[in-house]
Amino acid sequence: MRAVVVSTFGGPEAVRVVETRVPEPGAGQIRIRVAAAALNPVDAGVREGVFGGGSGEWLGLGWDVAGTVDAVGGDGGSGGSGWAVGDDVVALVYGTVKPLGTHAEYVVVDAGAVAKAPAGVDAVHAATVPLNALTAAQALDLLEVVPGRSLLVTGAAGAVGGYAVQLAAHRGIEVTALAREADGELLRSLGAARLAGADEGGFDAVLDAAVLGEPALARVRDGGAYAGVIPGAHPAPVRGVRTAAVEVSADGERLAELVGLVEKGVLTLRVAGTYALEEAAEAHARLAGGGVRGRLVLVP
Repeated sequence: MRAVVVSTFGGPEAVRVVETRVPEPGAGQIRIRVAAAALNPVDAGVREGVFGGGSGEWLGLGWDVAGTVDAVGGDGGSGGSGWAVGDDVVALVYGTVKPLGTHAEYVVVDAGAVAKAPAGVDAVHAATVPLNALTAAQALDLLEVVPGRSLLVTGAAGAVGGYAVQLAAHRGIEVTALAREADGELLRSLGAARLAGADEGGFDAVLDAAVLGEPALARVRDGGAYAGVIPGAHPAPVRGVRTAAVEVSADGERLAELVGLVEKGVLTLRVAGTYALEEAAEAHARLAGGGVRGRLVLVP
């Protein structure tokens, strides 16, 4: 099968498509024939060597997948996984240092990381859900924001930020978005009450999807809460503000809840473009250019 990997770190030119063996699922795992897989900033980080690894061997790229169950580890039936060959699914394949990711023709996934694909949604759009929606939901969990409290989302027009806006608004939380004025109409359509002023502060909580760090923390009121989206990269607590960063976990049950919100129209799925697997380096170059609204998706 074909898979997208990096064996040396660098820019988009470091991305390669290689031939490798189709992986076999073990007990408690399933194999998915990939229909679509989103490209995320974490993939660029792996490509650039931010997370290390490698040592001359290739690293697989890709965390999100939408596709069809192709094989089940175990007895050849459901294997005790709850999934059967032919099921349409979405999943998160966690890990910055792994030999194969979802940017491939097949991927093996722990059964507990899998959810049924959203009904009535094509695979390209479904592939944008797992990593970004789970990150947004789990970051909101860290903040413990309740209706009646104020929330600022930085990078609100991005994939994680956009889901965070919609999830918070769905919970009845008043959301203020920090983004460019040009994105105002989009963000209001996602549920943001308004755009933040240049120096506006005093928010009960901030979800820092733009990874601003200290400037975002400064907008939190004394005793409030801050959540970042890069593990270990959040600012130290000040003024009684709780600070943390989400380390997304592959949670099939939570992913199923988010799929349900997609089916109800609560979550908007945004695709900025599609690329064939052989065009992965071009997709990385577009992502590196910035300003992408929605996810770029690879289609084997």
